[in-house]
Amino acid sequence: MATVVLAVSSALVLTGCSSDSDTNTGLSAQYRDGGTKNYVSGDGTVTQVPPANRKTVIDFDEVSSDGEPMRSADLQGKVVVLNFWYAACPPCRAEAKHLNTVWDRYQDQNVQMIGVNVRDAKGTAAAFERRFNVPYASVLDNDRGRMQLALSGEVAPNAVPTTIVLDTKGRVAARIVGAIDGPGTLSTLIDDELRR
Repeated sequence: MATVVLAVSSALVLTGCSSDSDTNTGLSAQYRDGGTKNYVSGDGTVTQVPPANRKTVIDFDEVSSDGEPMRSADLQGKVVVLNFWYAACPPCRAEAKHLNTVWDRYQDQNVQMIGVNVRDAKGTAAAFERRFNVPYASVLDNDRGRMQLALSGEVAPNAVPTTIVLDTKGRVAARIVGAIDGPGTLSTLIDDELRR
């Protein structure tokens, strides 16, 4: 009986994560192909939430891998960029330089970037951050998944990497599923929120 419940639950989770209208494309096709790359990549799809539809303030209270508190309450009034990643993810490696460019551009403005490592232990995450010169704070979310749970019911990081932009009130403004292919799109999303 437990096996049947687990199988049904797994099927619901997998279908819930997929927004594919055509079952032969996108995230569901990656799962079905049985490949061994150990991640589901997105295609860079951008979803924006109109301000009138933003209801829930995302609440989190974490500590960065450097020991600094990362509390949503302390970030009110800032645009917050959450990037979900892990070290062995090829698209995460590919987008690292673009995320660094975005941080360099906005670090002196009303913006906070936070990396959210969904899989790695501290040493592995730190090695990635050194190799790719990641200048902004990261939270290790591999054990309890509390950063991912904070977004539950609002918008899910369906793939890794996923980048989520929170507006200055702490509400979900936009999501990019998959690697960013340059700093342009993310910069535009940030600029939109800074102008509001």
